[in-house]
Amino acid sequence: MFDPNVVSWTSLIAGFVNSNEPKTALRLFETMVLEGNVPPNAFTFSTVINGCSYLVDLETGRKIHALVETNGFQSDVVVCTSLVDMYGKSNEPVGARLVFDSMGYRNVVSWSSMITSYAQNAQCDDALRVFGEFMRSMSGSPNQYMLASVINACASLGRLVSGKVTHGAVIIRGYDMNEVAASALVDMYAKCGCIDYSSQVFRHVREPCVILYSSMIVGAAKHGLGNLSLELFDEMLEKGIKPNEVTFVGMLNACSQCGLVDIGLEHLNTMYSKHGIVPSAKHYTCVVDMLGRVGRLDEAYELAKTITAKAEEGTMLWSSLLSASRIHSRLDLVVEAGQRLIESNKQALSVDSDQQLASAYVTMSNTYASMGNWESAHRVRYEMKRKGIHKEPGCSWVEIRDTCYVFFAGDIASCARGEEVVRLLRELEMKMKERGYVGSGNGLVFVDIEEEAKEIIVGLHSEKLALGFMLLSVPEEVTIRVMKNLRMCGDCHEAFKLISDIVKREIVVRDVNRFHHFRDGSCTCRDLW
Repeated sequence: MFDPNVVSWTSLIAGFVNSNEPKTALRLFETMVLEGNVPPNAFTFSTVINGCSYLVDLETGRKIHALVETNGFQSDVVVCTSLVDMYGKSNEPVGARLVFDSMGYRNVVSWSSMITSYAQNAQCDDALRVFGEFMRSMSGSPNQYMLASVINACASLGRLVSGKVTHGAVIIRGYDMNEVAASALVDMYAKCGCIDYSSQVFRHVREPCVILYSSMIVGAAKHGLGNLSLELFDEMLEKGIKPNEVTFVGMLNACSQCGLVDIGLEHLNTMYSKHGIVPSAKHYTCVVDMLGRVGRLDEAYELAKTITAKAEEGTMLWSSLLSASRIHSRLDLVVEAGQRLIESNKQALSVDSDQQLASAYVTMSNTYASMGNWESAHRVRYEMKRKGIHKEPGCSWVEIRDTCYVFFAGDIASCARGEEVVRLLRELEMKMKERGYVGSGNGLVFVDIEEEAKEIIVGLHSEKLALGFMLLSVPEEVTIRVMKNLRMCGDCHEAFKLISDIVKREIVVRDVNRFHHFRDGSCTCRDLW
């Protein structure tokens, strides 16, 4: 074309964005504006902003946002919606909210983008609040994408009641057979401790796709149902559905959670030959975790050293080996994995990686302390303080009807029904001791404290406070579900097994790694977590 106009330029740019070549699209946009001297229109801006979203290129996105303002498109609903999406995908929910608040008119897509921005950036309470604003605004009916984002927020928070209410909205609007909504529901119920509900949603869809199968496989793995994950994988293959990378992450995680090492290694070795999928750092991390859990730490370490991983993938890799090394009392590997994790963390930027760094220091200190090497334990603690690294405080939360109750380790003052909870826990402690329970003290770090004080601290871990409150507050026939932000410690895990038998109740705990189903004195994790 001798004289391309804005329509032809925009069509060409959109073609490259849609063909997953956003860098080329951005170069064309620059050529169009600087060399072609063609003013962009709203569709041009929306398209190039979407290109920035694909690339998670916040710097370029901000420059284009400035051009949007100077060209007078700051009130265009399509352009603004694209900006909200771009800021959200670039981990800048504050920027997304500023654009959203500036919009004079918002459609369903605008609202959905803002909700998704919050949900994707771990601000799930804000996502639910915006959804409430949308429903009160009468701006339209929520579509399947908005509902899926709300369900994902409920999953992250462990809000079963809110998730069920949103499920009702899905059914009322006829989206219950929609794969996007169904996959979100499968994931939400699994993360809220209701794997049976996940299965019901999954089986309700007549022809589930690979995304839905993968969600169910991952959910079953988190609940320690390795055999179910394997059965679903075989069923998927029989139907001619090709697995993807996420499917194999779920499969390898299932083998790891259940100690199925040989089966897991077989799946890893046949990923490419049978399914054409090249194993990534995420898959190898699952295998390192799998080997570490069963005590094959030298193999896990040798494998970990060969893996080329990006910064945040590296933190996951070495965090897995660190945890396993501590459980199996391999001080040499605890120190090595801890140092490697710290090095990986220097390049990582996420909140999760910050917490893994704190966990690395704490784990190293704990391991030194457990072996009586208090000098090294104090040295690690001093280094942690010097660098301003703080471990996330342990907290647990439970839900009764539509109210969420939060509990912090050792915090009786803010604990609902605190005095009653402490009395009940002491009564249970006496009954546990009659059955031979002796707290191991694992996980108590930094100072050499007396056994009596140690016993008190363990008794006040957040998940125990949450359990005591639920035992006092819900009927006997109701399953108790507790969510926890950190890994469940060995003392509490052993205590929960005994308590489940003493009170004859089913107790489900979601910690940062997996689900624990306590019933009749045992746990579905088989002490592999």
